[in-house]
Amino acid sequence: MTEETTNSPAGEVKAPVNFIHQMIDEDIRNNKNGGRVHTRFPPEPNGYLHIGHAKSICLNFGTATKYNGKANLRFDDTNPTKEDTEYVDSIMEDVRWLGFDWDDRLFYASDYFEQLYEWAVKMIREGNAYVDDLNAEQISEYRGTVTRPGKESPFRSRSVEENLDLFTRMKNGEFADGTKVLRAKLDMAHPNMLMRDPIMYRIIHTDHHRTGDKWCIYPMYDYAHGQSDYLEGITHSICTLEFEIHRPLYEWYLQQVAEGEYRPQQIEFARLNLTYTVMSKRKLLQLVNEGIVNGWDDPRMPTICGLRRRGFTAEAIRNFADIIGIAKRDQVIDVALLEFCIREDLNKRSNRAMAVMNPVKLILDNYPEGEEEILEAINNPEDPDAGMRSIPFSRELYIEREDFMEDPPNKFFRLKPGGEVRLKYGYVIRCESIVKDENGQITEIHCIYEADTKRGMPNSNKKVKGTLHWVSAKHALPLEVRLYDRLFVKENPDDLEEGQNFKDFLNPDSLKTITAFAEPSLGAAKPGDRYQFERLGYFCADLDSVSGKPVFNRTVPLKDNWAKIGQAEK
Repeated sequence: MTEETTNSPAGEVKAPVNFIHQMIDEDIRNNKNGGRVHTRFPPEPNGYLHIGHAKSICLNFGTATKYNGKANLRFDDTNPTKEDTEYVDSIMEDVRWLGFDWDDRLFYASDYFEQLYEWAVKMIREGNAYVDDLNAEQISEYRGTVTRPGKESPFRSRSVEENLDLFTRMKNGEFADGTKVLRAKLDMAHPNMLMRDPIMYRIIHTDHHRTGDKWCIYPMYDYAHGQSDYLEGITHSICTLEFEIHRPLYEWYLQQVAEGEYRPQQIEFARLNLTYTVMSKRKLLQLVNEGIVNGWDDPRMPTICGLRRRGFTAEAIRNFADIIGIAKRDQVIDVALLEFCIREDLNKRSNRAMAVMNPVKLILDNYPEGEEEILEAINNPEDPDAGMRSIPFSRELYIEREDFMEDPPNKFFRLKPGGEVRLKYGYVIRCESIVKDENGQITEIHCIYEADTKRGMPNSNKKVKGTLHWVSAKHALPLEVRLYDRLFVKENPDDLEEGQNFKDFLNPDSLKTITAFAEPSLGAAKPGDRYQFERLGYFCADLDSVSGKPVFNRTVPLKDNWAKIGQAEK
């Protein structure tokens, strides 16, 4: 198998060429369509894009880039009851944020309504389409089953003249919703049930977000999609695997209208499925509408805008798409791989900061009262150009409560009675005593510091086994921190037994909001700024942040805590 260069968290690597690119290579060798490569990304504007769409965006736009071709953005706006300009705007924003552009090739299926209507009239005249009066339940009943052929509608034998008259009157708004449809005339005994006289047009008396009330009949996706590809000169119509069964219909419709040798070719690939995640737009919309999440951009959602708000980068998502590759069979990808990609990316680009999530006060008894000093800290050890920052230090500090144990187990290398640790960027300290409240809760840890162990001092290289992050209590900046976790506790929330609902497996701890204390430099954080909180994880300033009062979302912990939980359970 040949190889191509792709981007991954480890840099450029050699990976197998995917089967779609192999097909395109063969088409170019045969000069099919003049050797052109023209793809498209065709979302329906009935919801926000999710990580699965990101895979398709990367494939379609990336393929066009690789072959010096073109990629269109086309909205499949054929169902006005579910579509909205809000979704159109969000989709364009997400595609651009991922790093792709369609130049002047922004299209809508509604651009072609006139042409699609004329082609439908042509098919009626040629005896390949008819107006049916059966309702939805009757059409379903007449269609048959996988093992039983369908039967023809009693209206299938209408004359061409009657069908043309009825279709014109449908267009003119003379009939109510659901009373008539236009169907293709194929074969009611066809083994592929989609070929059993599929519906081409239905009546919907609803204003369209672009055409207003001009139309009250709207084409079905299967009819509009291939014809739109043809009108735009698409060479490779790449879609997900569930459309494989639609391909014969895609090709049949093209045969009815296409002229010359050119035809777009439909190619299917496996959609992206992630563990602990649902990808159904219907289910995601349900989570939004029922207030289970705080909108489409809730950082727990797998939507692109949700991932962006949580702190994910476009580069990490593109690398993730490269790593998982393009498969011919459906696959479920461990969400830990996506989290790995974001950790690898943020490790290189995120400045460091210190924040304490569960504070306990630490007092340096031998540090002069009222005195304070400034310590210098490295912004990002992975980026030599990131420079340094100043952190205030004083007699009273906050450390993580979990970093002290009164009666620790073996190999506990953090702070304990009589034990020594280093305060990051600062001094070596030794615990002398503790103070508890009436409930036995530790309220103060008293230590002494060694003044000659700071950087640049004679004993700065003193070896201790533990290093703790900290914040000066006097200078601490209160932070609202939102600790996001996986939205579901079940690895496959779509795998349900009878009587179960995917919402039964929502994670009750998917969001915890706490007040943390941070070094004062974080007061200047703007929405979208990303940091590594040392020893804790990666965090992003939320859209709710205001000057001097930032709100931070946890993007991912430093390590895969869920993997640790799984190992412990085993």
